Amino acid sequence: MITQQIGIAIVAPAGQALDPCAVDRGIARLEDHGCLVHNYYDHASIHERFGGTDQGRLAQLQAAIADPDVQIIMALRGGYGTTRLLPQIDFEALAASGKLVVGFSDITAIHMGLMARTGALSYAGPMIAGDFGAREPVQFTLDDFWHCLQGPTHTITECLAGNPGIQEEGTVWGGNLAMIVSLLGTPYFPQVDSGILYLEDIGEHPYRVERMLLQLQHAGVLERQRAIVLGDFSGYTLGANDNGYDFDTMLAHLRATLPVPVIKGLSFGHIPRRVTIPFGAQGRLLSHAEGFSLQLSDYPTVRRAATGA
Repeated sequence: MITQQIGIAIVAPAGQALDPCAVDRGIARLEDHGCLVHNYYDHASIHERFGGTDQGRLAQLQAAIADPDVQIIMALRGGYGTTRLLPQIDFEALAASGKLVVGFSDITAIHMGLMARTGALSYAGPMIAGDFGAREPVQFTLDDFWHCLQGPTHTITECLAGNPGIQEEGTVWGGNLAMIVSLLGTPYFPQVDSGILYLEDIGEHPYRVERMLLQLQHAGVLERQRAIVLGDFSGYTLGANDNGYDFDTMLAHLRATLPVPVIKGLSFGHIPRRVTIPFGAQGRLLSHAEGFSLQLSDYPTVRRAATGA
């Protein structure tokens, strides 16, 4: 019996590899898992803070889309740069290829644009530089990705007291909060009704998180959702002028103000231990006194296919 390998393409829609050796480590770990890796990132071609010029990064993505041996297009890392490419990305060709884009942070722009333009789904999941290529990778993060990829369902379970008790169902979508807000009013912002919106960010002070969520509310986005699930929001520093206004204080205000329930504690964001979330899957959110679960279904999967000997 011969097992068909999963083809994974490495592309850099945004930032460059801060540690070029991370690419080699990531390729080795993917190959150890039985994957066939197609690396379209060339560290010698980096430009400024980016993983290549705009046209060079776009060419990486186009080549991955056209490669018949690729099932997964995995981002090198986030950072900044994906929104520069949005008008030139052939979302229709990407959707027609059936390939799954995997990444988070700045890659949220591709998840959003792909759904808005075609309705196709993608994965908010691990990337090469910080996950598969890390010096000491977090096994949970990698395992959760492989388990999710196999499907046909995936369940995220979090143990954390203090959330409201709710049971909601809807389309699961979201990602980096700043990226999502930056796409408001553009052709790359999907209209999701009855959604479960998951959010994360890094280095954003609580007042900026509040301001961005209020912008989504004022734009009419939040009133169409069934729930908001917050991941990690870290990397900021409070000042003396905050006078007790910390993240929990901000969250209490949002819970009293927003038209949907807000759940916190999702293991997602700029943290080493992170779950994988199929962007656009159908979800069932059950929150109780001691934690919550998010059951995901109806999303595309990739399995190793066995062929004849």
